[in-house]
Amino acid sequence: MKKTNAMRILDSAKIKYDVLSYDDDGEHELSRGAAERIAGKLGINPAACFKTIVMRSESKQIFVFCQSALHEINLKKARQACGAKEISPVKSDELLSLTGYVRGGCSPLGMKRKFPTFIDSSALSFEKIYVSAGVRGEQLVLSPGDLVKAADATACDLVLEG
Repeated sequence: MKKTNAMRILDSAKIKYDVLSYDDDGEHELSRGAAERIAGKLGINPAACFKTIVMRSESKQIFVFCQSALHEINLKKARQACGAKEISPVKSDELLSLTGYVRGGCSPLGMKRKFPTFIDSSALSFEKIYVSAGVRGEQLVLSPGDLVKAADATACDLVLEG
């Protein structure tokens, strides 16, 4: 298995993790539940499978959010967390040049630059969570506390209710 930037970051921090592989079908639209389908392929709890969403504020600052596959991100809560007036997802065609990752393979670890990162606090209720390893078809398995530490992230409520 080829090491991704995310794996190298975890290795250098001496953080334990596992990697699960799945067949990638190329379907990675957030609106179509890609993270939930990945959880189904792996036979894992979709609530513990976290998608990475990259957003841009009105001042062009980039922020990274990790949200459970079962929930949509609440934009009001995301704006409050990062202190932005407006925030919207980065377009798919910008993702690679901005982060080094493609949609469906975007990890909260190992992007081209370090961006402020926020992880939904529901992650902390699990012993292990799953996030992209940085390529389509691979998920990292690690403790949520280790992900928060490695990503220098802030845990906060990001869930869209209802």
